[in-house]
Amino acid sequence: MVCFFNLITHSLTRKIPHKFFHCCLKYILLQIISKSHLQRVFKMRVADLLVKCLEHEGVKYMFGVPGEENVDLMDALLDSSIEFIVTRHETSAAFMAGTYGRLTGEPAVCLATLGPGATNLLTGVANANMDLNPLIAITGQAGLDRQHKISHQYYDLVDIYEPVTKWNAQIKTADIVPEIVRKAYQVAVQDKPGATHIDLPEDIASMEIEASPLERTERTFFKADDQVIQEAAKLIEQAKNPLILAGNGITRGKAVDSLRKLVEKEKIPVVHTFMGKGAISWENELSLLTAGIGGKDYITCGFEKADLIIAIGFDMAEYPPENWNPKARTGVLHIDTEEAETDSHYPVKLNVVGDIDENLKTLTDSLSTKERDIGWAKNIRKQALDELEQFREDTSFPVKPQKIISDLRACLGEEDIVISDVGAHKMWIGRMYHTYEPDTCLISNGLASMGVAVPGAIAAKMVHPDRNVVAVCGDGSFQMTSAELETAKRLNLPIVILLWRDEGYGLIEWHQQKKFKRASHIDFGNPDFIQLAKSYDFETLKIEAAQDLKAALEKAIVMNKPVLIDCPVDYGENMKLTEKLNDITC
Repeated sequence: MVCFFNLITHSLTRKIPHKFFHCCLKYILLQIISKSHLQRVFKMRVADLLVKCLEHEGVKYMFGVPGEENVDLMDALLDSSIEFIVTRHETSAAFMAGTYGRLTGEPAVCLATLGPGATNLLTGVANANMDLNPLIAITGQAGLDRQHKISHQYYDLVDIYEPVTKWNAQIKTADIVPEIVRKAYQVAVQDKPGATHIDLPEDIASMEIEASPLERTERTFFKADDQVIQEAAKLIEQAKNPLILAGNGITRGKAVDSLRKLVEKEKIPVVHTFMGKGAISWENELSLLTAGIGGKDYITCGFEKADLIIAIGFDMAEYPPENWNPKARTGVLHIDTEEAETDSHYPVKLNVVGDIDENLKTLTDSLSTKERDIGWAKNIRKQALDELEQFREDTSFPVKPQKIISDLRACLGEEDIVISDVGAHKMWIGRMYHTYEPDTCLISNGLASMGVAVPGAIAAKMVHPDRNVVAVCGDGSFQMTSAELETAKRLNLPIVILLWRDEGYGLIEWHQQKKFKRASHIDFGNPDFIQLAKSYDFETLKIEAAQDLKAALEKAIVMNKPVLIDCPVDYGENMKLTEKLNDITC
């Protein structure tokens, strides 16, 4: 501007040529306009920058509940490609983001305001972290000017979230936003994946800043040394009865095809964890189905027969080694992205660390084809499958768990998705719902939080709109997140909720009966679930005879609408199963 006025003065007093004057004036005005334009493009609120950084990382969805302390962030989302999904509770938002992360391998974001919003969100974040699902949590927070004293709804959320995340931080200055988001994303997806957390004070969110997102860096993968692969091959070739324990890391590492080639070449039987279901198809004669309940089961005999356990992508939190190697007599070949956790019941002979898919490919090539006697495995497999077949035509009412699972499996396709909530039904689903493909039976078995199924089904249907999605809930777990029926209806997501109704906390009663032979304070009352679901504009079906269930499931799927099926269940089968398993001899 000084140059502009000087130029006018000179033009008037020194008689600068008219043409030259106009050229100079034009140049100066263009410079002013250009600088102003740059300010409009690059100067923004911290909240806007945070959203742009998330967009740059490829984030598509944010689930959450708006609050007073995140109003700037909510406003920034109006101009964003990120779709914000309003949920009815913060825990549900984190369950949705966690399920999205599990199915895609990429983190979604869950959002809450400070205080009770953030503490509500915490359970779902912890659930994702222990299940190793990538997720980014964002919490609104009190301004920096009042964090030094007792203040309305203020808690130190960085301290609170630290134990249940891989990494977290508060944005204390505006210029670190790009670094914070880049690191939150990077840490969330790095093996083993999990939850990260960003705390955003309201006064920082509204500050103006000139910055841009940091460039993404591709994830790097490494393979085990050739010598380690050769040692692993030697252990397998020396074993007479090796057994593979397949965990969810196989699916996370996109190593399903490599595992199946190894299994077929070496004829090694496979036991799945609850979260590793589908690593090989249940119809494969080498599948010993699923292990995961405490105590004896048919699959326990497989572990007793084995002289080498090949644990691949195994996450120890979901199935303690003490349950399947109680005397620690069987050595373990550990194949994963990290070295094994120290556990006296997990005696590691060798760690094969690195990219699971690449290491399995190299290991398979290093092995010579070996004929093995798998008759013992076929016998175990037959016993487990006979139990399911036994209840296929059962007509007793309330409906037995085995019958419900048999009908559910018969009605769903190979790639359709079942999401189990936490309760007695989870044990039956985990043990007896058999799968063809990975991530078609989702069971939270790390933190194992009740209420995960309905929000999880919403996220699963968003990821796979072409597949049927069924949430299997107990009446206890369903009530914890049933408000999300409104979310499903609002988003027009045709999920099916299969409600197992027994008027109590069935899993807790099961444990009480096993230990004390009596129950304590597990009964509760229920609403009319049919009327409740109808109030959310769900279609409803009520099961009044065992033979009605299969037809109801088929009808619900064909409707292509949100549907709730109310099915009374006979949990008298719980203790009968316990007694039966106690009598198993290997």
